[in-house]
Amino acid sequence: MDLHQIWSSLREGLLATTPLEFIAVFFGIASVIYSRKENILVYPTGIVNTTIYIYLSIAGGLYAEAGVNFYYTVMSVVGWVLWAQKRAGENVLHITRSSAREWLAASTFFGVCWIALWYVLQRFTDSTVPIADGFASAAAYTGMWLMARKKLENWIWWIVTNIASIPLYFIKGYVFTSFQYLVFLVLAIMGYVEWRKKLKV
Repeated sequence: MDLHQIWSSLREGLLATTPLEFIAVFFGIASVIYSRKENILVYPTGIVNTTIYIYLSIAGGLYAEAGVNFYYTVMSVVGWVLWAQKRAGENVLHITRSSAREWLAASTFFGVCWIALWYVLQRFTDSTVPIADGFASAAAYTGMWLMARKKLENWIWWIVTNIASIPLYFIKGYVFTSFQYLVFLVLAIMGYVEWRKKLKV
């Protein structure tokens, strides 16, 4: 596919974007911006985004993505509770780095999720992209888990998720969503830099 074809597909996809997808993208970008700023509004805005994407993912045959958006919704409630906890007027949870043991746990969690999702998608659904769908979803599961605990490395997993999701949604016809993941990629890189600076303060 050359640049002209990509641009043509992008233009056609944007024209075909539904109001529901536009709303989901708006709240998704708002959620990542709030996350970067370590603002608790990351969670309510994220819940709007993820509940819409549960529906859109099922409609597009991206079953693992539907599952991951359901997981996002549940983890958003968990993260909201954890981030809201205060002691003596100060937040209980602070940004920290993952230890070697936590890195191993996160990588193992990712690997198990990817294999399980790939197997389920291949065996029990009509998914045409089980490996890619499973990979993007497993990386997202890992990123969300670490974000709820304010681990710096959550951004690394979001960067991986975004890189995998850009072509995944593009080939499924969700062009505006694909563009959203490009914006997410830039914001995730900025988020990593911002949280890393906060660790040094």
